[in-house]
Amino acid sequence: MGKINQGILGGFSGRVGSVIGSIRQGINMMRAKPNSPYKSRTLAQLQQRAKFALAISVLQPITPFLRVGFKQYAYRQSGFNAAMSHTVRNAIKGEYPDYKVDYSNLIVARGTLTGINVATAEVLAGKIKIKWELNSGNEGQATDKALVMVLNPAKGQAAYITDGAPRSAKSQELAVSPYWAGDAVEVYLAFISEDGNEVATSVYLGAVTIV
Repeated sequence: MGKINQGILGGFSGRVGSVIGSIRQGINMMRAKPNSPYKSRTLAQLQQRAKFALAISVLQPITPFLRVGFKQYAYRQSGFNAAMSHTVRNAIKGEYPDYKVDYSNLIVARGTLTGINVATAEVLAGKIKIKWELNSGNEGQATDKALVMVLNPAKGQAAYITDGAPRSAKSQELAVSPYWAGDAVEVYLAFISEDGNEVATSVYLGAVTIV
């Protein structure tokens, strides 16, 4: 509690309401009590921080993959930051504070290379088999290599390939942990050129349950 030294219009020391008084070198000084940084946060700030926290929890396990998948967009920022920006804008849905990830809108690779129009994910014992059809007409290069991503949201883990089978093979298998049995996972497919300079935007193949 503050103490008023010279009546209500005089100097004082300590805190009186939202004002803090002090005496420095014989001079009476007053200043406003600083706002708590927690109380001063606006709803918009809280919403943005919640979205960022959720996006980070999804993307951190796949940081090495994102360096490859977003390399075409990493000229002004890291691949991870480029993925973060897209995820926050497009894949976080719901109302604060109950945000959720819309995995159908999540992308794990982005670029100008020709992608695939038709692809599927099939669960086998201990692994997932990805199959795709070559596009008619504009097929991309037969030597493009598959980029496969499998996210396990329940465990916060991922399995992926950044140097997979060539596009002409039309399939790629990916082994997963035996501890994933019974978990639903999200599957994505993209391609990277043989020289590593171009990447295709990933396509979402849906959720499958590991057996």
